[in-house]
Amino acid sequence: MTQITQAQYDLVIRGGTIVDGSGAERFTADVAVKNGVIVGVGDISGSGEREIDAAGKVVAPGFVDIHTHYDGQATWDQEMAPSSWHGVTTVVMGNCGVGFAPAKPDRHEWLISLMEGVEDIPGTALAEGITWDWETFPEYLEALEKLPRTVDVGTHVPHGAVRAYVLGDREQPGAVPTEDDIDKMSAIVEEGVRAGALGFSTSRTVLHKSVDGELVPGTTATPEELVAIGNAMGRAKDAGGHAVFEMASDLQRDWNEFEWMGKLSREAGIPVTFAALESIAKEMPLKEQIETMRAENDNGANIVAQIALRGNGIIMAWQGTVNPFAFRPSWQEIKDLPWAQQKAKLLDPAFKKQLLGEANDYSEAPMDIIGVVMVITQGWALQYEMDPDFDYEPDATASVNARAEAAGVDPQEYAYDMLCADDATGFIYLPILNYADGNLDFLHPLQHADDTVNSLSDGGAHCGTICDAASPTFMLEHWVRDRKRGDRITLENAIKRQCRDTAVLYGLEDRGLIAPGYLADINVIDMDNLKLGRPWLEFDLPAGGKRLLQKATGYVVTIKNGVVTFENGAWTGEAPGGLIRGPQRAELAEAAE
Repeated sequence: MTQITQAQYDLVIRGGTIVDGSGAERFTADVAVKNGVIVGVGDISGSGEREIDAAGKVVAPGFVDIHTHYDGQATWDQEMAPSSWHGVTTVVMGNCGVGFAPAKPDRHEWLISLMEGVEDIPGTALAEGITWDWETFPEYLEALEKLPRTVDVGTHVPHGAVRAYVLGDREQPGAVPTEDDIDKMSAIVEEGVRAGALGFSTSRTVLHKSVDGELVPGTTATPEELVAIGNAMGRAKDAGGHAVFEMASDLQRDWNEFEWMGKLSREAGIPVTFAALESIAKEMPLKEQIETMRAENDNGANIVAQIALRGNGIIMAWQGTVNPFAFRPSWQEIKDLPWAQQKAKLLDPAFKKQLLGEANDYSEAPMDIIGVVMVITQGWALQYEMDPDFDYEPDATASVNARAEAAGVDPQEYAYDMLCADDATGFIYLPILNYADGNLDFLHPLQHADDTVNSLSDGGAHCGTICDAASPTFMLEHWVRDRKRGDRITLENAIKRQCRDTAVLYGLEDRGLIAPGYLADINVIDMDNLKLGRPWLEFDLPAGGKRLLQKATGYVVTIKNGVVTFENGAWTGEAPGGLIRGPQRAELAEAAE
């Protein structure tokens, strides 16, 4: 009689190069998984129900992305693309002060318009996709728990929604809340963190506006309001929660943002994190932002800078949200036509000649960001042609200006023809933030600093303009393997920064490491074949809403809670992820072989 031996483990990954997320040097070992947890790292003698040959491949933790905007999408979508296509197994959403809870029934449309304006997520998609089976923030968390996903989701309590809930129709640009209003807002935030939110977020930048062009609620909030909310978060933290205060801001010197951020962090005993970028809208250069932050940290604060790994920019396309000719009268005449009619016009030589012969009409342009508008419509030296093997650290020779000069044509004509390529689906890359020097050298030392984290992917947002959800892949492909214009970073450091560092900041101590007792959130990566694909526009959101997507090759498998969710870039249909409520701790199993 043949004896059947039962597998000891659910999954064993054999012979991979382990980059464990701690920053330690890589080593070769097996990884054993049982009941969604890593139970062994080493020479695993027992068998697995499934075994994966990882010889010659990198085995790393699943990526933890702490800056996303899946607040609406997470209520209807299980796949959670595009972040899940790039090795991400945990996302934190509700950033930049925008989100959908708390929400009174008469504020639904207002919250959608705010998200559409700030994050360029089609309002029609949000209106059709969101069920609104909640009002309070704890009820929103309950709604999120109903749908399993490929990734775990955690969230902030968003300032915009809180203000709208408390102030109602009084929430207008420049509105000053009363002490009672601030008390009510603080109570909502405290309730949210006690219920499981991982933090609170706000936005204080003129680049963030509602679809009607109004500044977001947090822009004019006083330090007193923000510190009071921070202290409420501190109380919730002391009761067992986890609280990160997250902010996007223009960081004007006379606002003394770092002063109140330091005060808030010290008084509440919580970390404050902000988007640290070279930006047209920011008075402070990035170097000064970092220096001022460190001065506060030297005085007992805990402020952490979120840095992006490439130029944050606009991918311009005819069907995108932005193109260089948006302020030409001829474009205005066709911009609302169905795509087939619009395309026929754009490909018509007579229409092209007409449009290129026109001056830009800025009468309807937002004057407070006119500098941004000018770069979009005339900044040919700062715009780049997206070749098939496009390098996201382009030099001047890849600019529209340089390519046009080489071709002997006017830059605007060259740009027009670029957009008309591939049946009018061409792209132009404009790194409007984080690329002031025309290279990424300034980011190299920041990727070795303990007071910065790799972030700002904006997964799920900027659907018609940006596709930075691929940031983890870009980090590995560009910064670790292929960078040509400066120093690279080690694979060990890159993995630590995208896994353990981001997880710990948000109290997620149970992930980000390949070690016994930690969640079996794992990527098996073929570094030799890792490659970002060309972005494309897809119209697959509810109501046919558009979004820029980008895939990658090289992810052999992505595993969430011990379950293979993606295999060679394809979703397996499994959805083992759920909602994160509050801080998480590792089981610290003693099962290593």
